[in-house]
Amino acid sequence: MTELRDSLVAQPVTASETVFEGAVWGVRRDTFDFAGQTLTREVIEHPGAVAVLALDDADQVTVIRKYRHPVGAWAWELPAGLLDVADEAPLAAAARELGEEVDLTATTWHVLVDIWPTPGGSSEAVRVYLARGLGDVPAERRHVREGEEADMAVERVDLDDLHEAVLAGHLHNPTLVVGVLTAHALRARDWAGLQAGDAPWPEHPRFRPSEAGA
Repeated sequence: MTELRDSLVAQPVTASETVFEGAVWGVRRDTFDFAGQTLTREVIEHPGAVAVLALDDADQVTVIRKYRHPVGAWAWELPAGLLDVADEAPLAAAARELGEEVDLTATTWHVLVDIWPTPGGSSEAVRVYLARGLGDVPAERRHVREGEEADMAVERVDLDDLHEAVLAGHLHNPTLVVGVLTAHALRARDWAGLQAGDAPWPEHPRFRPSEAGA
């Protein structure tokens, strides 16, 4: 049987050009050789992101409800954010986002799951963390939320209820869906298989050893 593991081997690019540069992400057009063909693909260049499944001692998960204009919907999500701060480690970014979005701190961090939400068109890689040992950010240090976060609901929901809502097809944010399914399954195994919070992340193009310094 073929090994069930993604192979991090990129095809050599023979030509590349920038098509669009935006405030958060851009688009490049790559040409590469593949199986005797010359292919051209547009790629959304994304900085990547982190998300946090914050689980308290009562097995409740802190979730947020935000308006997402591209899909015209209010979506339930995990606290999350872009890796858009220079030289900030992913774990530090996750801790920062947890504090900024839901006013929480955590003493225990593990990697829950790594995903590529849209690998057919984007370089985006997302790392979902499991955060436990939760505490409150002091009132005087809390982040002032603006933009889409200004009217954001924050709730704690039982992990089993979230799992049922995912299976019922009621929740659609991919990071929340994958995070909840993974956490629910790992909890049934007494969390066996969790990775350390600072585990290597070669699935993110920027942190791939073969591309270091590229």
